[in-house]
Amino acid sequence: MQQGNGQTDEAETAVRLRGVDKNFGDVEALKDLSFDVATGKFFVLFGPSSVGKTTTLRAIAGLEKINAGKIELNGRDVADAPIRGRGVAMVFQSFALYPHLSVADNFAYPLKESGLPAAEIKQRIGETVEMLSLSHRTGNLPSTLSGGEQQRVALGRALIQRPNILLLDEPLTNLDAKLRHDMRAELKRLHRQFGMTIIYATPDELEALSMGEDIAVMEEGHVVQQGSPDELYETPDNLYVAAKIGSPHMNLLDVSVNEDGDGLQTPFGPLETKRPQVSGDEAIVMGIRPSDIRLARDAEPHLNLKVQLVEPLGDITVVSVDVAGSSLRLVLPEAGALGVKPGHELPIVIPPERVHLFRKADGTVVSTAM
Repeated sequence: MQQGNGQTDEAETAVRLRGVDKNFGDVEALKDLSFDVATGKFFVLFGPSSVGKTTTLRAIAGLEKINAGKIELNGRDVADAPIRGRGVAMVFQSFALYPHLSVADNFAYPLKESGLPAAEIKQRIGETVEMLSLSHRTGNLPSTLSGGEQQRVALGRALIQRPNILLLDEPLTNLDAKLRHDMRAELKRLHRQFGMTIIYATPDELEALSMGEDIAVMEEGHVVQQGSPDELYETPDNLYVAAKIGSPHMNLLDVSVNEDGDGLQTPFGPLETKRPQVSGDEAIVMGIRPSDIRLARDAEPHLNLKVQLVEPLGDITVVSVDVAGSSLRLVLPEAGALGVKPGHELPIVIPPERVHLFRKADGTVVSTAM
């Protein structure tokens, strides 16, 4: 059962980190890092470069020794345990294949190192190349393979070890857009097939939201929010998460609270909202998703805002309108955007119940009351 703050019941937890610190000289790569990964989950570590995603995976795998904290795998403290025996396999961004070994020998290498009998090694190689559609490439060297095939070999070399936990460090970064799409689908299929616990690190929001059942958003070496894609999208805990999750990204505007505290003063005028729980002079930021802004119906009260830019994206169109010199983006269905052109005025409605408020000083979410 999932508990608060990204914690799971002990028996259902495959990976647990508590208060993990890791320094490289004077650089703090991980700072008080804590999260749980439920057994069998497809778990995503999401955040831009240099937030500590790779260091986290390497610490779980035993490739980096942490300075403080606890790492548990299936209830066993492994912070000081050797790499072998953790039941963990890792796929690196660079693939890290042995260039002088054939596909079959790349698959066989970790099994030989583990002392498996030749007959079982042969059987596992056969099963793996069949599963990944590499049967016709078993004698090839990595340099003769396409990027997608090299990625499948790297994945197969991890899967062939039958790990309890699979760590994937930005594995699709070096692939083109179509291959990334195909490999995302392949990874989800393999996850369903094997039911193993997967921890997947990525800076790509689309990968995080489309693949992750549970996502931990990282900033400066620690997790700032953990939850399902829907939870992160609908109820971001802070300004950082609000700005990272959602495409197009959330509109963010500097606003202030009315003198009587029952609404907001915004660049487009007053907006009635639930009562923000802040002091009257505290600087706050209002967020509204582009998909939550809509066109006014009939004589409904609305704002008339001038169109700056129209971006057709197939079945939807992103429209940017002018708000006191800044842009506010909204998403319209293709049919609803017909005839919309720069310079036109659009009658739009901003639903107060869809507004998010954050403190500008520290980015924390502002609670509201009726």
